[in-house]
Amino acid sequence: MNPETLAAELRRAGVAEVDASSRRRAEYATDASNYRVVPQVVVFPRHAEEVALALEVARRTGTPLTARGGGTSCAGNAVGPGLVLDFSRHLNRLIALDPDARTATVEPGLILSGLQRAAAVHRLRFGPDPSTSARCTVGGMIANNACGPRALAYGRTADNVESLSLLLADGRALQTAPLAGLADPVGARLSSLAQANLALIRTEFGRFGRQISGYSMEHLLPENGGHLARFLAGTEGTLALSTAATVRLVDLAPATALAVLAYPDMASAADAVPAVLPCRPLALEGMDARLVEVLRSRRGPAAVPPLPEGGGWLFVETGGQNLAEAVAAAEQVVRTAAPAASAVVTGEDARRLWRIREDGAGLGGRTPANAPAWPGWEDAAVPPERLGGYLREFFALLARHRIDGLAYGHFGDGCVHVRLDFPLADRPPAFREFLLEAATLVAAYGGSMSGEHGDGRARGELLPAMYSAEAIGLFGSVKAIFDPDNLLNPGVIVDPAPVDADLRLPLARPLTGSGGRGLGFSYPHDGGSFSTAVHRCVGVGKCRADLTAAGGVMCPSYLATLDETHSTRGRARVLQELANGELLTDGWQSPELVEALDLCLACKGCSSDCPAGVDMATYKAEMLFQRYRGKLRPAAHYLLGWLPRWSRLATRAPRLANALLRPASLAALAKRIGGIDQRRPLPDFAPRSFRDWFAEHPAAPGDPVLLWVDTFTNAFSPEVGKAAVEVLEAAGCSVRIADSQICCGLTWISTGQLDGARRQLRRTFDALGPALALGMPVVGLEPSCTAVLRSDAVELMPGDERAERLRSQTRTLAELLTERGWSPPSLHGVEAVVQPHCHQHAVLGFAADTALLTGAGAQLQTVGGCCGLAGNFGVERGHYEVSVAVAEQALLPAVRGAGPDTVVLADGFSCRTQLDQLSERAGLHLAQLLADRLPGGSPGSQATESPTTDSPTTVSPLTDRTQP
Repeated sequence: MNPETLAAELRRAGVAEVDASSRRRAEYATDASNYRVVPQVVVFPRHAEEVALALEVARRTGTPLTARGGGTSCAGNAVGPGLVLDFSRHLNRLIALDPDARTATVEPGLILSGLQRAAAVHRLRFGPDPSTSARCTVGGMIANNACGPRALAYGRTADNVESLSLLLADGRALQTAPLAGLADPVGARLSSLAQANLALIRTEFGRFGRQISGYSMEHLLPENGGHLARFLAGTEGTLALSTAATVRLVDLAPATALAVLAYPDMASAADAVPAVLPCRPLALEGMDARLVEVLRSRRGPAAVPPLPEGGGWLFVETGGQNLAEAVAAAEQVVRTAAPAASAVVTGEDARRLWRIREDGAGLGGRTPANAPAWPGWEDAAVPPERLGGYLREFFALLARHRIDGLAYGHFGDGCVHVRLDFPLADRPPAFREFLLEAATLVAAYGGSMSGEHGDGRARGELLPAMYSAEAIGLFGSVKAIFDPDNLLNPGVIVDPAPVDADLRLPLARPLTGSGGRGLGFSYPHDGGSFSTAVHRCVGVGKCRADLTAAGGVMCPSYLATLDETHSTRGRARVLQELANGELLTDGWQSPELVEALDLCLACKGCSSDCPAGVDMATYKAEMLFQRYRGKLRPAAHYLLGWLPRWSRLATRAPRLANALLRPASLAALAKRIGGIDQRRPLPDFAPRSFRDWFAEHPAAPGDPVLLWVDTFTNAFSPEVGKAAVEVLEAAGCSVRIADSQICCGLTWISTGQLDGARRQLRRTFDALGPALALGMPVVGLEPSCTAVLRSDAVELMPGDERAERLRSQTRTLAELLTERGWSPPSLHGVEAVVQPHCHQHAVLGFAADTALLTGAGAQLQTVGGCCGLAGNFGVERGHYEVSVAVAEQALLPAVRGAGPDTVVLADGFSCRTQLDQLSERAGLHLAQLLADRLPGGSPGSQATESPTTDSPTTVSPLTDRTQP
């Protein structure tokens, strides 16, 4: 049955949200694994009745059915060839929470962090906490028997499941109960099977805590109460569908501390685990020092709190009734473990270290040699007392196969996570060879192929290495009781496909430009390959989490729509399908590309927030470049993409330009022609440009700096430039500007006009040649333009040493002032809501601004997320609703909640424009805030419209100037 026919069957049956489009099927063809299995149809059930209806259609048509939560499965557990049911969109309610009974009843699509927030109100929590807790679903955790760091103290998901509401493969509803009291025939058949195999189950199953692979038959034993719900945890959707679950909650630790123990290497760290376990820590994690170096190299030294010197660390979390007790417990751990070096950390530094650990899967997606690294053997576990020996042999095995990876994991439970640089693209057989040897090794140590991620498609074939033929036969017998027609998630655990079947990467071909021409960007970190770049996305799904409270930006369009299409991951999957070439049949002209990327704000948040370093803004610009290369473009590309040209003309007669665009009829016509949303006011050009003002500004003595005069500062916000000059001169600088108006090419880049961007950059390099040769600092005021000079320019102009010079000499205002050791004016008493520009967050960093402001006494409320305007995005027709929804995620609520005297600080012109149009508060640039508080500072530096008269002087911008 073809996808459209199957979709029609589902709709006739009463299932409302059904999608058989090629774009949607591409988005769901993979999870966080190496595997690509294209579904026929994706279903978003709104309630349990629709799950039953979809199951009925699957059974009637003989179509396989796979349940999916957050799509973060690392082993191919959540992909399938027939129906894929995404429970996360609608079946995501917290049904009930009973703090007295310490239980919660949830729908399977509820995100774990949502449950944790609700439980925390009662000083409770769900015990297991995988690193994906901000985007994984409780149903997915049950399916995989997920664990996480604190399963050491609180148990696995299976240990915390009380009961499940199920749909069996034949459509029957079942509420779980102990087998002895279960009226359904399933209970009697399972009891008989367990009774007939008591010796086998008691000897081969439940040998240690992280024996997750296969079916956990030990829960069916009479001495374990024949607990059906706990048995079903970890069966990966192969036996039944869950529509609700009741889980156990545990006490929230009143206070915690973190002991960081340093060792020469990871195996030595593992050797110390048995000594630490009697201290009863809440968590005991291992971390390769090289993993931390990846983060430092990507985001700078400030991204990592100080750590004791070592090649590997144990992160040991301790608890107490108060902080003193928790710290004392951590200090006891240090004395017990006798590491080479140690530190006890609390508060924000401890939280930052845990965030690094949580990002391990993404950070480990590249080896120290910058080779892509993959899951597949990312989850093996051995009894913790044997972990050190296992790791030594495992690292030797890696060396023999010339494979590398960065190890981390739940060392207290003996579970090791590592992503390896398998040569999937050019030598796929090597993947299989390694896995077979690795399986033999872990079995020799009494271990499990999986310690929490499940078997999926990655490890099912390997189960005979750890189980006897009789045990493997037992799995088949269980499957026959529940799902005799092999309808539910076929090919997983029972009758598995080969581990090297359905691999995604071997299908991906190199991508060239349209018509066989070159790519727009150089992709220096991906070997010049666009295909390699888009395959950075390994599906960890952090883009589906709300990171705004922690200052994150990614992914604003997903948070506004809650649709996988508009997540970084969803877009990456469609771009990967462009490389695979099956579902997208028209190359760069495929309409699915526009559908996937249209609502990308190009905020660049993913380039820093995604632990794998996906840069969707760059990929969108590349797509637009290839799609419209040599063709007529949308009108907005000419109006907004060429904005610096039109602004240059308008600044010659700004009053005339404003007069022409102010009448409603003419403004409406201009918007209609230019592809601008009618609800967006057109900004006024300043009565006098910054360059005109600066031409008459008297020179000041001091160290020469070149002020980058961007289009927005020059034509729309000259008051920002004037304030910057005032501050820089107060800091002992002699300010210069380029002789002519030059441009970084930002608007050309965001509209995919990359040849035009290169022309702009060449002119810039020529104009700045003398300043670059002198090593003169270049100070940017508009964050998006400054980010181009620090990042995009180098990727657009590879091999041009002037691009590298400009990158190394470019500074933000705060960075330059900090480097000079300048003491800002007192900001004591200043309260500010601060909106860091997305590009500054992603490329430049905001640490210098924060340090400067707080050091001067300001109290900051730093807002995460994006403003929603994002350059041309929020102005374009069709984007208004999403633009406003993004602003409502964090910025507008923060501004509405601010006091009347609170300063709203927003360096980005887009951010200030969004504030002007959607709130009653005007935003200030950092330069304006500082200039207004300089001795003799004038409130005029905060004006939102430029004054029309200034004192005349003469300047010669790129030469030494003397005071008149």
